[in-house]
Amino acid sequence: MSELKLTVSEIKELMEKMSATGLTALKVQDGDFSLTLKAEQKEILVQGENIPAAVIPAAGAAAPAPKTEEISGNTVKSPIVGTFYAAPAPDKAPFVTEGKAVKKGDVLFIIESMKLMNEIQSEFDGTVKKILVQDGQPVEYGQPILIIE
Repeated sequence: MSELKLTVSEIKELMEKMSATGLTALKVQDGDFSLTLKAEQKEILVQGENIPAAVIPAAGAAAPAPKTEEISGNTVKSPIVGTFYAAPAPDKAPFVTEGKAVKKGDVLFIIESMKLMNEIQSEFDGTVKKILVQDGQPVEYGQPILIIE
């Protein structure tokens, strides 16, 4: 049986990847060792019993990662930490949708941070190729939000 050794920094990296991919829970258990990572709202909780320098036996071969579609273009990233909103109000139409043409200076979305609504404007002319986050989803600084081609 092969072993997978995890350091604290590797566990933190795993948590970040869970957040980025939308994975909400992961549980690894071997004997009296148990590691549970669970994302709830804006937090990722780490629970464990008897966690030494985290040695986790691998249970067989790892499943191949799903293939992701490569999207080229200009990536619009979140300039601040906050909550993504696609529309100016819940009952209003979104600022942009996939396939919509935008010009430099057009409002693309809102990031709410500390009760302030920050309109994020396009730095590019082009067409919205892909929106990478869902309305109401928390976002981090520098997180890709959408692709303009």
